[in-house]
Amino acid sequence: MRTIHREASLRRGLIDSGDKLYLRPLGLLSGAAADVAIAADAALRLAGQPLGFALVDLYIRKADGRLLAALSDIAALRAWAAAEGCGPRIEALLRRLSAPRPAFGGLDMDRAHIMGIVNVTPDSFSDGGDFVDAGAAIRQARALVAAGATVLDIGGESTRPGSQPVDAVAEEARVVPVIREIAGLGVPISIDSRRAGVMAAALDAGAAIVNDITALTGDAQSLALVAMRRIPTILMHMRGTPQTMQDDPDYDFAPLDLYDYLEDRVRACVEAGLPMSHIAVDPGIGFGKTLRHNLEILSHLALFHGLGCPILLGVSRKGFIGRLSRGEEPKQRVPGSVTAALEGVRQGVQMIRVHDVAETWQALAVARGAMG
Repeated sequence: MRTIHREASLRRGLIDSGDKLYLRPLGLLSGAAADVAIAADAALRLAGQPLGFALVDLYIRKADGRLLAALSDIAALRAWAAAEGCGPRIEALLRRLSAPRPAFGGLDMDRAHIMGIVNVTPDSFSDGGDFVDAGAAIRQARALVAAGATVLDIGGESTRPGSQPVDAVAEEARVVPVIREIAGLGVPISIDSRRAGVMAAALDAGAAIVNDITALTGDAQSLALVAMRRIPTILMHMRGTPQTMQDDPDYDFAPLDLYDYLEDRVRACVEAGLPMSHIAVDPGIGFGKTLRHNLEILSHLALFHGLGCPILLGVSRKGFIGRLSRGEEPKQRVPGSVTAALEGVRQGVQMIRVHDVAETWQALAVARGAMG
């Protein structure tokens, strides 16, 4: 990990023309406090939501590889940027952080949605074998919607660390009957797959969203497929493959490295013809990250609003929760999962991918009530 040099304040000569800038919203506000601060020009709205931010952490990746950071309020940042000649770059970042997001897959992005997980697999890390039977998966999907899920994610291949690839024919056979049966439940269905053929079959069966852990790099045909059919697509960051991703992952600074990767993938999708309104991003907690990386990402989720896309957060029952706690097995990690989900919502994440829908729905209801 590269050392971050934190400046006491913004100063003249801090940046050069070849440096890359990032903004991490801080001083997050909600409810009436956000409205008052925004009306007084003391804060900006966060991604069009009933949230605001009054402070930013400016990260500077120098052309020589050094990383600098400085905390500032928005007015001081704008004044500094104007004096340094980087005003347009800062304003573009602020616009992307604050602009309302269009509906994604039929879901309004002005609030957080719960994505219920249905793994039609025998070997997923948390619920492998629970719903490999199509009938059980269909019942689970219905139960998750009744519990408050506003989108369902159906997967037919485990991608836990060390998992082995599944034949595309077997993967398709697992998910298509389930999707076809639940397509009338009244919520969008996401197909969790990295194979273009499985994506296409799932879309034909009634899926409306593609959720790809490889950010459309795992199959040479997947990007063309979603662009041609204009399918809302979630791009996730993963280092390596499920078989190799935990082999000593290393980053200069994980949040910024992930940001750069996802920015490149968003650009590739737009250049291929997929509109920005059809793109969401997922930093990929647990996919090629150590505990330290996962915590850095979780604390910097608001940074990813700078990409201009909705954010999906998947933390449900993941291993870092047990490592922070008492080594609990996946199904015993619900409290930690809900806590991490609430941290994502506090930072404006628009979709939370979870196994435990009822518990997450209840926690969000209380959080929203307290936010006013």
